Amino acid sequence: MKAVDANVLAHFFIDDPDDVEAALQKPAAIQAMSQAVFVPVSVILEFEWVMRGFYALPRKDIELVFKALCGLAHVIIEDRHIVLAVLAAFHQGLDFADALHLGRSHQCQAFISFDQRLHKRANKAGLLPTVEMP
Repeated sequence: MKAVDANVLAHFFIDDPDDVEAALQKPAAIQAMSQAVFVPVSVILEFEWVMRGFYALPRKDIELVFKALCGLAHVIIEDRHIVLAVLAAFHQGLDFADALHLGRSHQCQAFISFDQRLHKRANKAGLLPTVEMP
């Protein structure tokens, strides 16, 4: 099995007619994604950033792409259950990275942050661990 990075995922899922290099790399991305692959959590985080920051995709489209990725039977996602929980929190309005921080801290009693927005949204949604302000 081979692991893939965020660029492979982006070129597989996103058509960018203005990017000649992406168009040239798309067939290789399709080939790579046609076999069993591993997607580390760090790549999940970067892929969200690429979709949001580089491609300026709206949240709804980002969710759809992640649902499609998680639905591919031959794709092994590191800590898939956590990634699915992160997607649910993202759907509830949390920032993706913040949701991932919480998801990866599931064994803790609380998540301490100065981020008031995270505190408000996570606790309103009833997510665990609770977010506490120092």
